[in-house]
Amino acid sequence: MKNVILRGALFLVLLSCNKNKIPEGILDEDKMVELLVEIHFVEGLVSTFPVHYDSSRVLYPLFEKEIFEKHQIPDSVFRRSLEYYMRDAKTMDRLYARTIDSLHVIEKSGNQ
Repeated sequence: MKNVILRGALFLVLLSCNKNKIPEGILDEDKMVELLVEIHFVEGLVSTFPVHYDSSRVLYPLFEKEIFEKHQIPDSVFRRSLEYYMRDAKTMDRLYARTIDSLHVIEKSGNQ
């Protein structure tokens, strides 16, 4: 019985040690923020185009594809990373706080 309890405790300790490690194939938080900033910037840009909503729905994926090509990241890796980070509300809150801060800096500086 003690052996089972010790193994269970060891398993929990090992599991908690890996909590802060990002699994392979998942983008780190800095790269996610960088991509989210560009994606939201492009979303805002496309929404200002004087075209019908249907046309903007065609244009946006083209811009998004350019972002992923620029960063040499497949869209599947981005989506998998987004799903991974969405499992933890605090992490997503932190990522989006950083994204919004970066967008405010871009807006104030007039760059991008």
